[in-house]
Amino acid sequence: MDYYENNAKAFVEATLWVDMQLLYQRFLPLLPERAHILDAGCGSGRDAKSFIERGYQVTAFDASAEIAALAEKEIEQPVQVQRLQDIQYQHQFDGIWACASLLHVPAKELPDVFRRLACALKPNGVIYCSFKYGQGEYEKQGRRFTDMDEAGLRALVAELEVLAINELWVTADRRPGREHELWLNGILVGCV
Repeated sequence: MDYYENNAKAFVEATLWVDMQLLYQRFLPLLPERAHILDAGCGSGRDAKSFIERGYQVTAFDASAEIAALAEKEIEQPVQVQRLQDIQYQHQFDGIWACASLLHVPAKELPDVFRRLACALKPNGVIYCSFKYGQGEYEKQGRRFTDMDEAGLRALVAELEVLAINELWVTADRRPGREHELWLNGILVGCV
């Protein structure tokens, strides 16, 4: 958290203008018209803003108070401050967008977080999630990461029994100069 609190403005500036259209094209068609989307770990507010502009209802939160305050200005609506590990939503969302947020959750806490996300979904709800591609946990520049590959995410989802994998695919990072970094993307469907 210290990294994001101390580097909020630079982080927002580095991510706000990244083009995410190809990911939206895989997620949004799975949702009903005017769906309610939870932007779980909204960062700069880039994605929440795009969803709002498309006519979706959006609830957004971030664990960093500094980043949440900047995102509020971007999306012109409140952004809650909370961690993924603390969400308590029950059957409220048609879709959950967890773009580059779950990767900060320690591996041992991911099963509980995914169960919480599944509980937050309405019937037939979907989750988009992304992780840096790989295996293991590490700290880099004051931030902690949990990497994931297809086998790791499949094993995690199979253990949960509350979600099913709809689709997994790998993409290159969209930020300039970081194209060599790979991401695992997943669309998960609620089973409860």
